[in-house]
Amino acid sequence: MSSAGQGGAVESKSEHGVAVPRSYEIRTYGCQMNVHDSERLSGLLEEAGYVRAPKSADGDADVVVFNTCAVRENADNKLYGNLGRLAPMKTTRPGMQIAVGGCLAQKDRETIVSRAPWVDVVFGTHNIGKLPVLLERARVQEEAQIEIAESLEAFPSTLPTRRESAYAAWVSISVGCNNTCTFCIVPALRGKEEDRRPGDILAEIEALVAEGVSEITLLGQNVNAYGSDLGDREAFSKLLRACGRIEGLERVRFTSPHPRDFTDDVIAAMAETPNVMPQLHMPLQSGSDTILRAMRRSYRQERFLGIIEKVRAAIPHAAISTDIIVGFPGETEEDFEQTMHTVREARFANAFTFQYSKRPGTPAAEMDHQIPKEVVQERYMRLVALQEEISWEENKKQVGRTLDVMVAEGEGRKDGATDRLSGRAPDNRLVHFTKPDGGVRPGDVVTVAITYAAPHHLLAEGPVEAVRRTRAGDAWEKRHTTAAKPAGVLLGLPQIGVPAPLPAAAVPACGTH
Repeated sequence: MSSAGQGGAVESKSEHGVAVPRSYEIRTYGCQMNVHDSERLSGLLEEAGYVRAPKSADGDADVVVFNTCAVRENADNKLYGNLGRLAPMKTTRPGMQIAVGGCLAQKDRETIVSRAPWVDVVFGTHNIGKLPVLLERARVQEEAQIEIAESLEAFPSTLPTRRESAYAAWVSISVGCNNTCTFCIVPALRGKEEDRRPGDILAEIEALVAEGVSEITLLGQNVNAYGSDLGDREAFSKLLRACGRIEGLERVRFTSPHPRDFTDDVIAAMAETPNVMPQLHMPLQSGSDTILRAMRRSYRQERFLGIIEKVRAAIPHAAISTDIIVGFPGETEEDFEQTMHTVREARFANAFTFQYSKRPGTPAAEMDHQIPKEVVQERYMRLVALQEEISWEENKKQVGRTLDVMVAEGEGRKDGATDRLSGRAPDNRLVHFTKPDGGVRPGDVVTVAITYAAPHHLLAEGPVEAVRRTRAGDAWEKRHTTAAKPAGVLLGLPQIGVPAPLPAAAVPACGTH
């Protein structure tokens, strides 16, 4: 049994009858926008008096929230499988609540409660700020609450937040998308593009920097289309330049842009703004003009490669990564060879490759000439092999370079065994380096010489040449040496465009841009 405590806090009774704050767990699926939303959901719940359950909770919490993705063909099967595993746990835990939000909730609505009647709350992509109210209403009325807004009620960045990283943060500059790609359901679920005012964005960044954040990633479903809602075609490049004037902001990244909107003023802003990092994630999707037309992508191979050429001319050391879909309906062997040709020409540092899968509700799902799975798999393996070869060759070019690496938290899975630390180079390549004698903190910056390259990481096996203690490192140390509440949604450093593979639950830009 739970009750509303003072200040709106929610409580439950322990086995000894003592009132304790109710715990929550959030499970996030999908793109960075979902991760960003989950960050806000954590903040909302903690502001309402909930406490985060231990990472090992695995459903053993008073409230379990699923922030869903609708991009994959089997997204609903995955959700209902997870909901089914929680059903018996809910029967033995009085007062436990389950909420489902995100893109799949926006799409399926009442279907979720009909298939999983033990769900308490269903909310959409436009009204995440209502979660605490809906949970309380479901508790009091003892019936499921379904509330799906058709338009955005509040920008995610205006809601309370609970960040895990003390030194890196997402900043949403727009929501929604005006494109009509035939494989993508995001515009139908996130709505048309809405841009935040530049002053609001810069105020948020300045506040984050004041808290110790030294790296921000500008986030949008189609980030470089920023300004279309404001009537300013150069708004994005102006925003990048404005970020360059924020004292204490060391690194600026953005994701994910669209080739259609990637204009020369953006390239100039990247090259001329010192804290905008030499990194670009530019989704290709296909190298075939025929397939790009079928995808309703408003560029062609020549235009795409032209952008890459201009970026490299302006920023010689830029690391460029991409997204590619293999096996789109109607893709011939000749079409696929055009993709392979584009990959050879572009020489991406890394590529996130996807086998096409039907997205229910998209035009592509109904197209003729769906490609047999075995053909898609064979092409996919050829593409992966080619990109692995190129990634390794491009990484070998880094050997001998001296790089400033921002120390990261949790990036190196083998750091404990190898007595190394890990971090990100300015171009976002993952670097493992020898642990310095004096010790460093996440957010600090070390200068190292690269001695070895693998396809997905670099090694600096010699001694660290220099250590620069930073305000970001101070912020990390303060967080970990005070008895503060545990941090919320796990973010770590933003992962887009990095050479390491993404986890299954963090597909770049819904894997669709």
